[in-house]
Amino acid sequence: MAKKQKFPHLVGSKWTAQQRVSGWRHFQVVNRKNQGRWVFAELTAACDSEVRFWINAQLLKNPHLWKAGWQSLQESDRASDCKIMTK
Repeated sequence: MAKKQKFPHLVGSKWTAQQRVSGWRHFQVVNRKNQGRWVFAELTAACDSEVRFWINAQLLKNPHLWKAGWQSLQESDRASDCKIMTK
C-alpha cells in the first residue's frame, strides 16, 4: 500500500498571512517540495508574482501566522477580537 502523502491539496491553496510578508498578506501555493520527512511550500503573493518564498508547510497550520483562504482585513480583525473576548 502506498504511503499517505502529507499535505495532499497544498498546491493551489490560498493563504492569508497574519502579518505582512514583503508588503503583502494574500498568497497562493504554487509549488511543493519533499525533503526527507519535511514538506515545503513555495508561496507567491497574489498581487505581485515576483514576491516568492519557500516555507515549511507545517507553519501554515499555525493560526497565529497563517489563515486558510484569502481573508479580508475585517474578517481577520473579527477573528482576533473573538480570541481576545474569549480569553
